[in-house]
Amino acid sequence: MKRTISIAFAAMMLILSVSAQTARQQIADNPYLCGSNYIDYDNYPATAALTPTPKGYEVFYMSHYGRHGSRWLIGEWQYNEPLATLRKAKAEGKLTPTGERVLAEFETFYTTTPKRHGDLTTVGERQHHGIGRRMTEHFLELFKRKNLPIDARSTVVPRCILSMVAECEELMAFNPTARIHNDVSQSLQYYLNQDWDGKVREQGRKGGSVKEDYKNRYTHSERFSSVFFNDQQWVSDSINAGHFMRLFFTVAANMQSHEGSPNFLQYFTADELYDQWRINNVSWYISYGPSPITEGVMPFSQRNLLRNIIETADTVTQPQATLRFGHEVCVMPLACLLELGTCGAVVENLDTLDNVWRNYDIFPMGCNIQLVFYRPKKGREGDVLVKALLNEREVSMPVSTTQYPYYRWVDLRTYYMRKLDQFGE
Repeated sequence: MKRTISIAFAAMMLILSVSAQTARQQIADNPYLCGSNYIDYDNYPATAALTPTPKGYEVFYMSHYGRHGSRWLIGEWQYNEPLATLRKAKAEGKLTPTGERVLAEFETFYTTTPKRHGDLTTVGERQHHGIGRRMTEHFLELFKRKNLPIDARSTVVPRCILSMVAECEELMAFNPTARIHNDVSQSLQYYLNQDWDGKVREQGRKGGSVKEDYKNRYTHSERFSSVFFNDQQWVSDSINAGHFMRLFFTVAANMQSHEGSPNFLQYFTADELYDQWRINNVSWYISYGPSPITEGVMPFSQRNLLRNIIETADTVTQPQATLRFGHEVCVMPLACLLELGTCGAVVENLDTLDNVWRNYDIFPMGCNIQLVFYRPKKGREGDVLVKALLNEREVSMPVSTTQYPYYRWVDLRTYYMRKLDQFGE
């Protein structure tokens, strides 16, 4: 389906192409961005003011999908494998003084991890309190309404449930009359966290060799190993240095999920941080984005979610909000399926991918998509308009408009339904 880009959006993209920083520059300026899906939402805050409500309109509905906040790493192995390598080196007298210090810090942190894998952290809770509070600030006329119905649903995973609770606490604190309904059930999983199936599952098997090639091409472990280990021949003979570097990078990147955690990112150079991020950026694009390698079908993993968004919006007759909570593996492909900003960009040459498609813009911890609906005020006539926010940033949508960032809902609905129907099941 050919994408129509408005004159306003084309002009905006021209400006960005001239003035925007490269991903390498952005990561050098803000090393937290290298963490991809491990970024603390508040380490990359939205700063631009939102466009005022169109004259003669009022906001009357919000449709939202958000990822849980920051968490411990999912698997025990993600901690104990790199830790085991450092312990082995210590036992054999192969650690540098820096390696000794890092091992001690790692051991102390490791005592906090048992039975915590995948749990929401206090940082993650804080993120959702902030998002909920800013919702009330950005859309005061909606969230201040007396007896406002708010339907909030979560996947069955505890970190998602707790994220929903934190956000709803802010909405209730702001408006004690709000009628908040919370729901958690396996019966909701089909759209809140849809399994890969059909064409999506088939195409999802592709790209493994490409991802492996990028992993090997952009892992340069020689300098990094010398920071931790005092005998490079021992490194060559006794451990997989590239594997250790990547595992340690994951731990380092996710340390921003914890208050007062050690700064392990400091042991990487800016180029190493960029390279490790680049490996992940390519991998996520192939697995969940509109990559030609997977024939552009991976975003359709969220077709049930998009249908739910559309069908729910069709039922709205009074001011209300629909909040959904889940995972980054839903937010990312949904943003691509919706073609928000450059999320739907089709890139043949992966060496140039990060010129237009950067995962940290899409799915930090706490990432969210807010579709905000506006209707003419009483006594006025006009179309229902929609604005999209990705992580609280206004983004373009894939139909023409004369009043960016606002789009006619009838145009968007027609575009998305045609797209879903053409894909099929």
